[in-house]
Amino acid sequence: MSSTPVETKVGGLRFDLGAELHDPDLYQPTSEASQVETLADIGPDQVAFYREQGYLSIRQAFSPAEVKAAIDGIVSLLMGEHPGFEDLVFEAVAQDRLEELGPEERMDCVRKLGVFESHEPRLRAISQHPEMLRVVKMLLHDRTPEMFQDMALLKPPLIGREKPWHQDHAYFDYPLDTPVIGTWIALDDANIDNGCMQILPGRHHEPIIHFQRRDWQLCDTTVMGTKSVAAPLPSGGMLIFDGKLPHGTPHNNSPKRRRALQFHYAPDDIHKSPPEVRLAAFGSEGKNVSC
Repeated sequence: MSSTPVETKVGGLRFDLGAELHDPDLYQPTSEASQVETLADIGPDQVAFYREQGYLSIRQAFSPAEVKAAIDGIVSLLMGEHPGFEDLVFEAVAQDRLEELGPEERMDCVRKLGVFESHEPRLRAISQHPEMLRVVKMLLHDRTPEMFQDMALLKPPLIGREKPWHQDHAYFDYPLDTPVIGTWIALDDANIDNGCMQILPGRHHEPIIHFQRRDWQLCDTTVMGTKSVAAPLPSGGMLIFDGKLPHGTPHNNSPKRRRALQFHYAPDDIHKSPPEVRLAAFGSEGKNVSC
């Protein structure tokens, strides 16, 4: 595996690199994630499943109206309606033609955006959804959750790049025993063709060494040929997962969008650890990485 930069800046715009096609053997789902119907269905049995497997998949977490409000909020950010919002990254393959595109076409060239909840109240409302936070609190052993990262992950039709296999905790300077919880909310139907999440259930108890290659990621040889579990979701569905659960998403090879929100939570009484703690556990190449 050769090391490559993962981002470049041209004319004031940020572009995400590492979009070369991956080996298809890196994503070999043989089954689909078990699901519960709604957030209200999550109780002690589901919490026990989460502790064992590292995830919960909820088919109907958010209503169509909530999904529409979230999409409208993202569009508002992309259209420049919020002065001061700057955390926007485009797909590198769109770099040469970006200035020729109209606003609607430009939206299908965006890779990700983040640090937006203070700018966009519709997205903040999703991140603070009471029923979702009730479940997150249960999974945090009844400790109060604090959101520390907000992102929108947009996998544009045909060009949406892979997010290689990784553990999210490898990006965050929290003590290794801190329960870190990710929530991944589908705004479009997410399936294998357009790059839904794939996971390795049960492998969330220990850190795995990462390397700076196409991204800050697990080495390809670590997961090559591993049988994964696909986590397809309808629009409004959600995957809740442990910060050490290995997961990744392949390229979007379809003509359909795959837009999602992602929020990370940790107990509000946790203090961050020095970066050296994370680097010693997950790999020395991970200085100053961003998810």
